[in-house]
Amino acid sequence: MTALTLSTAAAPGLRADAIVIGVAKGTASRSGNLVVAPGAEAVDKAYDGKLAGVLETLGASGSEGEVTKLPAPAGFKAPLVVAVGLGAEPEDSKDGAYEGEALRRAAGAAARALAGSKKAAFALPLGDAGDVGAVAEGVLLGAYAFDVYKANGKDEKAKKNGKAPLAEAALLGGKPRDKEHKAAIERAIAVSEELNRARDLINMPPNDLNPESFAAVATAAAKEHGIKVQVLDEKALTKGGYGGILGVGSGSAAGPRLVKLSYTTSKADKHLAFVGKGITYDSGGISLKPAGHNETMKCDMSGAAAVFAAVVAAARLGLRVNVTGWLALAENMPSGTATRPGDVLRMYSGKTVEVLNTDAEGRLVLADALWAASQETPDAIVDVATLTGAMVLALGNRTFGVMANDDAFRSAIVEAAEEVGEASWPMPLPEHLRKGMDSPTADIANMGERMGGGLVAGLFLREFVGEGVTWAHLDIAGPAYNEGGPFGYTPKGGTGSAVRTLVRLAELTAAGDLG
Repeated sequence: MTALTLSTAAAPGLRADAIVIGVAKGTASRSGNLVVAPGAEAVDKAYDGKLAGVLETLGASGSEGEVTKLPAPAGFKAPLVVAVGLGAEPEDSKDGAYEGEALRRAAGAAARALAGSKKAAFALPLGDAGDVGAVAEGVLLGAYAFDVYKANGKDEKAKKNGKAPLAEAALLGGKPRDKEHKAAIERAIAVSEELNRARDLINMPPNDLNPESFAAVATAAAKEHGIKVQVLDEKALTKGGYGGILGVGSGSAAGPRLVKLSYTTSKADKHLAFVGKGITYDSGGISLKPAGHNETMKCDMSGAAAVFAAVVAAARLGLRVNVTGWLALAENMPSGTATRPGDVLRMYSGKTVEVLNTDAEGRLVLADALWAASQETPDAIVDVATLTGAMVLALGNRTFGVMANDDAFRSAIVEAAEEVGEASWPMPLPEHLRKGMDSPTADIANMGERMGGGLVAGLFLREFVGEGVTWAHLDIAGPAYNEGGPFGYTPKGGTGSAVRTLVRLAELTAAGDLG
């Protein structure tokens, strides 16, 4: 991963491949002209104060994520200046008060544009430690690449020809001896490394990542970071009565797993439980997905990857909150032993579920894990899942939906997501939709009304949350996997959606600021 340093060096004398600066669209008071953002004063001075005009001549507008390259001025040891758009200039920009997400996205876009470079100096606005953390995260997440399955993934010569991620980034204006700045860098490294590990898992092809190998990765990481781990295999799941997980995994040669990760500290007085859907490949089962809908279904374990990453990040940060992660892992395949539409499963909670559609499998594995998590009576449970196409239709590809049995908790999650730069939206759980899941054969069916399908799934999950337990459901089906081009710090492929929101929830809980 890209190495990070805080530097007080002046831009002209710094040896690097490029100097990254920020530019923005000016406010109405400046007639909408391009403006150079704080942090780049030395660079602007070297252009005799005409840098904005030069960039405009080159076509720069300051739009978010726009990257413009130009030769560095005489006297600079770096040969290149990279101007990256921050979007609209904030009204109080005199204090360098750009929003953290704008800085994060700009740093990410610049890091991607500098792939193949050994070192870049980032002269972006750093008003406080929060800005330091945002730029650091943007660099680390934007420089991400998944190339282990390509010939150049292990080819050093190819990497030197421009294939490798940016090797080193120096944050100019950062204070190496400032405790808050150092803490911001350390936090960014821990969260970004674990988020990128989640991306790696999501991008891994399903012939290499199955429930057993996912559990092995989680076990190794848990041991490395002092996290207690328990893995339930088919035998243990059968003995325990985990009918949902077993039913979904019954059609695959790769058996299901339930992985429990427990980060505990004697300094904690709160306990959070995170539950992740981990379908390592989703064919739809007997209710087979049509062609064109299954090529990216390796990403159906993104929820479990997010939970795994968040628990490890909490441990690395030493947060004063107990965090338990539950990874419900299975592969949903059609075969002679697969669950059929019409079958009835007896879940871990004792309730029975009539399976009307085997492609509504995520809610089945989550139901067992939610009930298991509830038995420990945590202060709150949050489940994360690529659960429904309906949520993508409702909110698009970049926003996840948030449902909960407590309005205040739902609002807290949405606010936490906004704080870390993840787009989310509060969604209801309409009681009238529950009746559609009534079954003449079992306690509940795994399908209900077609319209509002994302909400129906949330209502199904609520049935398996213990009484009195605060719970929220994050449907990340839209933002979990980016099939389009990269943008900001978001790559093509697995994104690591919800990792930062979960970590922020843990931090707020540890600080006593979340209920």
